[in-house]
This record gives sequence, C-alpha cells and structure tokens, in this order.
Amino acid sequence: MTTHSWFDAIQHCQASGKNYVLVTLLDTAGSTPRAAGTKMIITDDMIHDTVGGGHLEWEVTRRAREFLASGIEGQNVEHYPLSSKLGQCCGGATIVLFEVFINHGQKLTIFGAGHVAKALVPILEKLPLQITWIDQRADMFESAQLSDNVAIKVSDDPCEIFKNIEVPTWVIVLTHNHQLDFDLVKAAMNNEQVTYLGMIGSDTKARRFRERLKHREYSPEQIERLICPIGMDTIPGKRPVEVAVSIAAQIIQMLNENTKGEKSSDKKRQWVATKQLLELQ
Repeated sequence: MTTHSWFDAIQHCQASGKNYVLVTLLDTAGSTPRAAGTKMIITDDMIHDTVGGGHLEWEVTRRAREFLASGIEGQNVEHYPLSSKLGQCCGGATIVLFEVFINHGQKLTIFGAGHVAKALVPILEKLPLQITWIDQRADMFESAQLSDNVAIKVSDDPCEIFKNIEVPTWVIVLTHNHQLDFDLVKAAMNNEQVTYLGMIGSDTKARRFRERLKHREYSPEQIERLICPIGMDTIPGKRPVEVAVSIAAQIIQMLNENTKGEKSSDKKRQWVATKQLLELQ
C-alpha cells in the first residue's frame, strides 16, 4: 500500500493515464473494520488507502484487478459477509461498490532525446497522450522535468521495446543515428500494434529508406505506413522548435480525427439503442 490517500491517488492515476478502480463501502451491518463511505483506489500494481485490511481487502483487491483485466468501464456492487468463509471473525457484512475507470489516452512512443525531441515532448505532454520516451544515453534525460504521463526509458537496444508493445501505439523516430532509425522502422513495421509510424528526415532520406525496405521485401502497404518527413508541411522552418511544432500539429490533427470517429460511433450506438427501445413500445 502507498501513502497516497484515495483522492490524491485519483489525481495521480488520471495524470499518469493509469487504469484504476475506486472501491467504496456502500453499507455495513454489524461489526466491520471500516465504516460505510470508506474508499480506496486499486490499480494493477498498487493500492492506495484501505478499507480495513485483512482478507476482505485482499478479496476486494483481487476482484478489482479482475475488473481491470477485463478492460471494461462500469460499476459493480458485491456483498461480503465477514464470516469464517472470508477469513474474518467480525461477524458483520459489507456491500462494496467497484467503479472501474479505464484510461483511453493514446499511447505514443518516442525514440531519441535530441534537440527536436526535447522541444517536442513538453508540447505533447499537455495532450491526452501516454508517452514513453526512449534513448540509449541516460545523460540526455538529466535535466528533463516531465509530467506524470511521460515515462523515460534508457535502453541499449531500443528495438527490443517493440516486443512489449501489445496495444495500439503511435511511434515517432527521432534518433541521432540513421542506421538505428532504419532498425527501429523495421521493428515497428513488424508489429501490427504500431498504428502510426513517423520519422524525422529529408525527402532524400525517405526515398533511401523506402528503397532499402523494398529490397528487404517489405510490401508496398507496409512501406506506405512510414510517414517521412514527419510533421505538417504547411509549417515551415528547420529549427528544432519549428520542427517540433510541425510534428505536434500532425499529432493534434490525428487526435482530433480519432475523437471525431469516437463521437460518430457513439452517436450510431445511441441511435441503435433508441430504435430498439421504440420497437419495444
């Protein structure tokens, strides 16, 4: 258990994009460890605050993590008698509300911590993104002051990161080494969960990379996934901050396209539900 109170933990989880369950004791009867209204926060690897400890808390934590593993938001109410069956001897009972919150922030992995990346990340961290920022050089991150939604990783073999990408992720390649860029692009193309792949570079670099990929028998469809040069071509300038703004603009555009798609889908679901209700009348 951490020292976070449940309300501080909510703020932390929301800022860091972590999924969580808010547990509330809705009602109690007889002798119970905590009173009605007591709350705690449970994530996949931490618990914040307490509903009384013991086997009840263990069972509540186990159940909350089952809800998290399902990936489905919602509310669930369960009844727990504090008897020998639960390993408790209080003799009372409690009703527990589980409120499951799933973060839907877009995952973004950035490779490289050079001038452009250092100008870019402070812009992107203000957006609804869960950012992983990777470089081989630990000293590149020494002065970084980042929000909770940015995780720094130092890796001698950045390509290995793709073995652990199991959810839809956007990837930006901004390293200082062209061969490393190429290796990262190949690794990204081999992972179907990479839904956007952008790389910094000139038109010449883009042509050379596409030719090299073609010679390695990547399909035209795979090669088309590579966005290079990355960024909005309507934003001029080659200074790091100008390139960063261009890239951020492209990311913002994609985020808004996704939001529009979700709203359209929500409206369709609402229309179907309304139609079904009308048919029942």
